[in-house]
Amino acid sequence: MNLPAKVEEKPLELTKFKNNFENLEIKTETYADTIKKKGLMGRLKDAISGKVNVQKESTVITMTNNKAADLSHIKSEMDDAIKSMEKHYTEEVKKIQLSTARKQQNNMQFYNNFNKLLVYSNGLIDVYDNGIKSFKSGLEKELEKQNSINNKIRTYLVLGLMTLMFIVSILIMYFTRIAFIYEWKLNAANKQIKQNLNFKNRILGMLSHELRSPLKIINIFIDKITRATTDETIKDYLKSIKFTNSTLLIQSNQILEYTKNQEAGKKLVNNVFNLKDEINAIATAITPYIETRNNKFVVTDDIPADTVVYSDNIKMNQIFMNILGNANKFTENGQIDLKLSTERISGNRIALTAVVKDTGVGISESDVEKIFEPYYQGIVSDEIDNVGAGLGLNLCKEIVELFDGKISVSSKLHEGTQVTFRINLNTSNNGITN
Repeated sequence: MNLPAKVEEKPLELTKFKNNFENLEIKTETYADTIKKKGLMGRLKDAISGKVNVQKESTVITMTNNKAADLSHIKSEMDDAIKSMEKHYTEEVKKIQLSTARKQQNNMQFYNNFNKLLVYSNGLIDVYDNGIKSFKSGLEKELEKQNSINNKIRTYLVLGLMTLMFIVSILIMYFTRIAFIYEWKLNAANKQIKQNLNFKNRILGMLSHELRSPLKIINIFIDKITRATTDETIKDYLKSIKFTNSTLLIQSNQILEYTKNQEAGKKLVNNVFNLKDEINAIATAITPYIETRNNKFVVTDDIPADTVVYSDNIKMNQIFMNILGNANKFTENGQIDLKLSTERISGNRIALTAVVKDTGVGISESDVEKIFEPYYQGIVSDEIDNVGAGLGLNLCKEIVELFDGKISVSSKLHEGTQVTFRINLNTSNNGITN
């Protein structure tokens, strides 16, 4: 469709009329009616009572032209003005008509495009609606399928859990029955152990009680032989025998106490004694035993002569006898050194440090780590007879700990062994010794 040509818009050029207003005379007169003008209160009263009498004023304006008018000229001018206005507005109306036609054509094209767009949109909505329905149908089928799978899984899980709970219940019942059986057996074994312990304690009590009398008689005969002989060597041997016999007598008394109270071995029985004299007696008593294996026994004693302590000399005796006995057992044609020293750690407490070193067969590194375990004997040479039950060092460790002390062993195979222990002793100031 061809659009009409665009019309050029030209500005309207109105004819200029010359008019002389100098000859005009203007008069203004104002007239008022006879109604008296009221004040504020009066007007309020009239308003309340409904009266509407209001004073009115009129203004009259009079214009007089003193110059005579040329009517023919005015008519001609008026005709020209009217023609000019008619021409101008005719052209303006034509422009408006053309603009309106153009806008109508544009609107028709817009409405056609809009209608096409609506038709296309309706088609898209149908396609979208069909897609949504298809997608919804697929989702519903997938959801139904997933729900079916979930229901099956849930059913299998419930059945599996029920089966597992049933199996666990059977196992609990089974193990509970086994526990009851073991408890019954354990109670029976504990009862038997108590009976055996009572029998053992009875035997130990009887043996320790019966041993005390022969040991006392031996001490009596040793005293008689000592008084009857003049040989100093024999007297030293008799002194050693008496010391050992007295130790056995004291230990038999301890065994008898242990059969009455099993906690008796876990505490110290303190006595007042001279520390230097006590250890010298131990060394004198064990010297003949060490010499039976052709070993040299060297004692380095740095203990002050006036050191009197209040402690358990019997348990201290056990420590020295076990450690020196072990050193002699695994040493032959060698030397055993005993070094003793004391150190004051507080006002009434001292620490006794003893180092026992031998030149025997030694201990392997793997055995040193387990040497304090009960009944542990380690790997020893075939030449060693009567290695013992493996309780000596374990017993020493327990006794050392009763003294709030520490014990350690260092050794190498075929290079000898060194045992070091440190025990804490209470000093006594009264000077009375056993």
